[in-house]
Amino acid sequence: MQDIESIDNIQRLLAEEGYVCGRPLATVVFLALRLGRPIFLEGEAGVGKTEIAKALSAALGRSLIRLQCYEGLDASSAVYEWNFAAQMVAIRTAEASGVADRSVLQEELFGPEYLVERPLLKAMRADSAGAPVLLIDELDRTDEPFEAFLLEALSDFQVTIPEIGTIKAPEPPIVIVTSNRTREVHDALKRRCLYHWVDYPDFDREMAILRARAPEAAESLSREVVAFVQRLRTEDLFKKPGVAETIDWAKCLLALDVLTLSPEVIADTLGAVLKYQDDIAKLQGSEAKRLLDEARASLEPA
Repeated sequence: MQDIESIDNIQRLLAEEGYVCGRPLATVVFLALRLGRPIFLEGEAGVGKTEIAKALSAALGRSLIRLQCYEGLDASSAVYEWNFAAQMVAIRTAEASGVADRSVLQEELFGPEYLVERPLLKAMRADSAGAPVLLIDELDRTDEPFEAFLLEALSDFQVTIPEIGTIKAPEPPIVIVTSNRTREVHDALKRRCLYHWVDYPDFDREMAILRARAPEAAESLSREVVAFVQRLRTEDLFKKPGVAETIDWAKCLLALDVLTLSPEVIADTLGAVLKYQDDIAKLQGSEAKRLLDEARASLEPA
């Protein structure tokens, strides 16, 4: 695999794709690539868990296959399904043409032509560019039976289709599993992976992220934005803003030609940072000014 001889190379490759990666996370990625182990990333929403899969696939020139998890997701939905509409057309065509050999027809109906591949099956297929990056996003949204199935799939890197047989990956995909920790994921699955908690970045790294993702923003405005968001995360909020919200807010301010923050600007654009009305209500009146003053004070040299 190209350019993965060191942790520094991982950081450089990801930085070239606009992902500013701390050394602990870069170490986990490096080890996962070297050892062929899945990565399990936990953390609050918006801290960059999904983005690292996108950046890694782009950096390595690999396909990105994403399985977005949700409540009720089952193995068949994640692996494959049959194109029933096309099968019905084929059955009616065979009946109209007088084809009577049911065994031949059944073999044709459950062949590759009518198979709809879902993310897990796609990830097991050979790829000329190399093993794809398989992103299993927000696993904590699924149910425990799916976890058990996934445990088996990630252990052997193979899936079974009753009508066709077992399909094994010629080369294990690069697997990144994410969780927002809305519920605990079973230890058995975590043990199969290299684990990393993705925390909110400190001021300097969040500034580096904002420079990479919103380079057109003035340095002074970026510093105020990051300082304010970092101060906001210390408040008692239902949902603290992630790095994604920092980037979104900076881009909104740029679209409004804002040069510096003010309580009025903050009140007008809070919807880019906070996503719950109760949280927004807490920043009404003098609260926004207080936080802005504290943010600016933190920027002053000691």
